[in-house]
Amino acid sequence: MEPKLDLVLVHPGGKHQTYQSLAKELAAAEPPVWAGLMASHARVRGLSVEILDAEVYDLSPDVVAERVAERNPRLVAVVVYGHQPSASTQNMSAAGAICTAIKQREPDRSVLLVGGHAAALPERTLREEAADFVCDGEGPSTVVALAQALRETAPDFSKVPGLWYRDGDKQRSTAPAPNLTDLDREMPGIAWDLLPMARYRAHNWHCFGGVERQPYAALYTTLGCPYRCTFCCIQAPFKRGETLLNLAPRANSYRMWSPEAVVRQIDHIVEKYGVKNIKIADEMFVLNPKHVNGICDLLIERGHGLNIWAYARVDTIREGMVDKLLRAGFRWVALGIEAASEHVRDEVDKGFTQKEVYRTVERLRAAGISVIANYIFGLPEDTHETMKDTLKLALELNTEFANFYSTMAYPGSPLYRTALDRDWRLPEHWSGYSQHSRDSLPLPTNYLTAGEVLKFRDDAFLTYFTSPSYLEMVERRFGTDTVRHVREMTSHRLERTNA
Repeated sequence: MEPKLDLVLVHPGGKHQTYQSLAKELAAAEPPVWAGLMASHARVRGLSVEILDAEVYDLSPDVVAERVAERNPRLVAVVVYGHQPSASTQNMSAAGAICTAIKQREPDRSVLLVGGHAAALPERTLREEAADFVCDGEGPSTVVALAQALRETAPDFSKVPGLWYRDGDKQRSTAPAPNLTDLDREMPGIAWDLLPMARYRAHNWHCFGGVERQPYAALYTTLGCPYRCTFCCIQAPFKRGETLLNLAPRANSYRMWSPEAVVRQIDHIVEKYGVKNIKIADEMFVLNPKHVNGICDLLIERGHGLNIWAYARVDTIREGMVDKLLRAGFRWVALGIEAASEHVRDEVDKGFTQKEVYRTVERLRAAGISVIANYIFGLPEDTHETMKDTLKLALELNTEFANFYSTMAYPGSPLYRTALDRDWRLPEHWSGYSQHSRDSLPLPTNYLTAGEVLKFRDDAFLTYFTSPSYLEMVERRFGTDTVRHVREMTSHRLERTNA
């Protein structure tokens, strides 16, 4: 039977395994940004494409396989990118189950795995998963080239860049695929019309103060990050493509959509879908002043009344930028503070001072921008005392929200290579790389076990969000209903097998 479509992009689910009881209401339901971008690129290249968001519809692998069969595409690409870099690996359990279900139902259906995890471990992924192909780069170029090759009676996979495939009982890999550089033209935003926009929902904290959590959208304005934090795997999909740009191995690519292209997307989702709550998904949005100011100036002209949040580093928020962010609609900024100890931060290439932390938080809050502070327990040089100092710092800063993480050796990060070299215990299943899963297993430190780190993290979460000073601040800023919501949030207890 002749295929109906060139390509179906599947966003895998698994949120209940990943987030436990938090998945039902507290966690965000985010649009699959990378699937939307790949669909946009495929359309530019003349392919017919659909997106199947298994997560937002809570579809089982068997139902996904059934819907794929109904659509009858030449190629199914299971897109294992997540809402943050770590989410690629933690979603592999669900992605693998979907591949298995598709191949059991239709053994001849061509299935590709693409995403950060696949790019970090392409040989292992092809060996272990029920997929015909694995992409070892960022994805769009490989996906399109493979879909085009499959139009041929006898496709030549050796000519598809960035591809791992089976040739009899052997694995083959091809030359790197180029990273896209002209983003405005080659990947002009997200294919919003292929997504069920009414189903997406913002994070609970993003809408503190009674703001409606739907509708919601997330988008990129840049790709990559010039920094090299050792616990981060953000660059894994881009490294092979960077070789074609003649970048040094330790240099990271950083590409941008133009401010005009970004704001055209925002105009569209505001006008078409009524979106006000927006996440800028960039690993580091507040970085290039010309880029940030260009976007802010255009948003200020529009006056959409947005509720945006974005990531920044403590040392990238410059004088004069904060007021402009607020006027453009940025109500929240997420800061990677990580640890109280400068020595601990230096060990993972986070080089800023404690003075800068306090100054940046004070500058944002004085302007009326809420801060979500990110902390990591269990960095290599952490002890019980340094982790207590980090919790003390969090309580002193008393930001409007905080994320507490345990250090994970995510595939594609320098810490993963270190863990392998030192024979540290890693999770037995990919779900164990989730911060909130039952089988979550962080790294040990040079002084503490993984179980000690995980228990400290869970205890710190409760200490922070039940702190009287925190609840008093929340009541002043957001009202009594938000305090009740926070109390309900802390009533959830994560089950752990390794704490």
